[in-house]
Amino acid sequence: MLFVLLLTCAAADPAGVEFFEKKVRPVLVEQCGKCHGEDPKKLRGGLNVLTRDVLKSLVPGKPSDSLLIKAINHDGDLKMPSADKKLPAAVIADLTKWVQMGAPLPDAVVTTELDWSAARRFWSFMPVRVVSPPAVGGDARNAIDQFLLARLQTEGLSAVKEADATTLIRRATFDLIGLPPTPEEVSAFVADRRPDAYERLVDRLLASPQFGEKWARHWLDVARYAEDQAHTFAVKPYGNAWRYRDWVISATNDNVSYDRFVKLQVAADLMPGATRDEKAALGLFGLGVQYYRSSNPAKSIAEEIDDRVDTLARGFLGLTVACARCHDHKFDPIPTIDYYSLAGVFHSSQLTDVPLGDPKELATYDAAQKKVQQADKATKDFLKAEKVKENEIKKLPTEKRDKWNRMKADLEAAKKAVPPAPPVAHGVSDAKSENLKVALRGDPLKRGDEAPRRFLRILAGDNPPKFTKGSGRLELAEAIADANNPLTARVMVNRMWMHHFGRGLVGTPSNFGTLGEKPTHPELLDWLAHELTSSGWNLKHVHRLMVTSAAYRRSSEPTPEMAKKDPDNRWLWRANRRRLEVEAWRDGLLSVSGQLDLFFGGPTFNLSSNTPRRTVYAKISRHELDGLLRLFDFPDANITAETRTETTVPQQQLFVLNSPFFLAQAKALADRLTREETTAQGRVVRAYRLLYGRDPAEEERSLGVAFLESPEMESNVTPRLARYTQALLASNEFLFID
Repeated sequence: MLFVLLLTCAAADPAGVEFFEKKVRPVLVEQCGKCHGEDPKKLRGGLNVLTRDVLKSLVPGKPSDSLLIKAINHDGDLKMPSADKKLPAAVIADLTKWVQMGAPLPDAVVTTELDWSAARRFWSFMPVRVVSPPAVGGDARNAIDQFLLARLQTEGLSAVKEADATTLIRRATFDLIGLPPTPEEVSAFVADRRPDAYERLVDRLLASPQFGEKWARHWLDVARYAEDQAHTFAVKPYGNAWRYRDWVISATNDNVSYDRFVKLQVAADLMPGATRDEKAALGLFGLGVQYYRSSNPAKSIAEEIDDRVDTLARGFLGLTVACARCHDHKFDPIPTIDYYSLAGVFHSSQLTDVPLGDPKELATYDAAQKKVQQADKATKDFLKAEKVKENEIKKLPTEKRDKWNRMKADLEAAKKAVPPAPPVAHGVSDAKSENLKVALRGDPLKRGDEAPRRFLRILAGDNPPKFTKGSGRLELAEAIADANNPLTARVMVNRMWMHHFGRGLVGTPSNFGTLGEKPTHPELLDWLAHELTSSGWNLKHVHRLMVTSAAYRRSSEPTPEMAKKDPDNRWLWRANRRRLEVEAWRDGLLSVSGQLDLFFGGPTFNLSSNTPRRTVYAKISRHELDGLLRLFDFPDANITAETRTETTVPQQQLFVLNSPFFLAQAKALADRLTREETTAQGRVVRAYRLLYGRDPAEEERSLGVAFLESPEMESNVTPRLARYTQALLASNEFLFID
């Protein structure tokens, strides 16, 4: 088994190289390597596409000018792989996309035999250290600040002052519950002179049921939560998907320990003591991607298993294990056989509907359904015996017609006696337990050595114990959630840090491998990870530490000197100004307009219906994502998402100008201001307090009053106050958190 060590990893584009390794390299090896590989006797055209020489056939960034892309499209005299064989359209699309990306390739490498001992000395595979916070002066409210201040001093940087009270309550409230604070909450906080006023605010927000609605959505991105499929001819809905979503929300609110949160999603059905409601957690895999069973069903099944391995590995471990599906991982110590060790666990599992109701209710329901089936069979047997169709019963003698009528009456009575169906969730259960054989070069029809079901060797040791209990899901879950696993706690606290501070301590939250970024503050990362496990995997405890730190409470206003030294705020000398995600933005619009319905949980709704519920309860489609979500950077639910991109496109501004939903919120806000205030000045002040948590400056107040008191023009269909509220809602100050 070979292991590749990067010489100049920093120069590589991690996302581009990962795309090459997963989508491009296997094609070059399988389809091109025989004629354009490393065997000099068979090399054609002097081109070896398995080395950086492949660039000789490309114009990076310009697929239409690239010989390789022309050849695989059979565009011209050169047709590859051959004149009578063309690559599948999806493969051609991947190669074309790679060239459009600039044809990223791994940097120079050297190949050596894998030294497991050396591999385990990579920072993320080393045990979490018990680190003491450094002794430093300055504004340190807890251990987090001690680590950060020590680094600031090393870098010659000075932290800015604490943000004002109105900024702090707006920041913390949006961050923890995804909604703006009310003017009354702002006034009470500003007036609270107790030394622990801010800590009291944080505790109130952490205890709010809206906390789970906000923070569950972050996990649902990782879980690639959706309610249908994109890879089938007909859209296949998951009618009970919302039960998984609601479980994540409830588990977040209830502060379920993170190790249990992990294990329930992998193996709730196998865990002693797991409640019926907790089995909804199996939706992590029960709602996974499914593919149309084409002429090559083995490939479709392999793709589905790959999705589960990828989601599990990236989500919980921060490792790109799926890169080892076709070949040994080129950068991390993950051999192909280890990939198939995990894949075998999911091969030994099956999608199923998991009953959540009381067992007695389920037994009653099943018995009633059985009576229906028996009565239905009796009617069909009767028709078959009499050799008639149902519409021909009138031809039978009176005695037999009477018998038929009694049978039909029995069938209808049996149907009416069926109680409501007990609740079920989409999940997984054990199937036939068997190991997978390695798919050579990723081809499920070409098998090699058998891969025993077990955990990754880089984490479990040179000879990991084999999974022997059914599919192995419970043993896998326990291995992931083991406090001695160096990745699980690190990955989770880093995700939390990213959402609180705008960027993770590790900038690649789902890749803690060689191609990922190294932590900016490794000692702090380990301290947080140890704090999580030693507190009983208490997530709210870690949330509280983060948001009560002096670093979190700093102003976002830059100073010229510090901005020159650290323009990206890598060392956190100030807070990062952040844009609201689409859910918090939409929920905030509904909240300030007075329209938000805080009904908790339940079935999904379509955003197009303008139902004023929180956006976390809206339908998420893999097949056709709602336009509002797509426009404002909601992630692709077909794959696990570590972060969200932030785009700025003209269509976003057109939305706030023309969207019926946005205009409706502006009108509702105007109506609210009319009800609550009688003067133009009162309405301006109230609007600023509702939207921004502050009073308007004198210039803002005078401009607003002048606009509202100006004569209305007959040509304006929208009332002046509604136009004013639309402008305020469309402002950057409402969209961004300082």
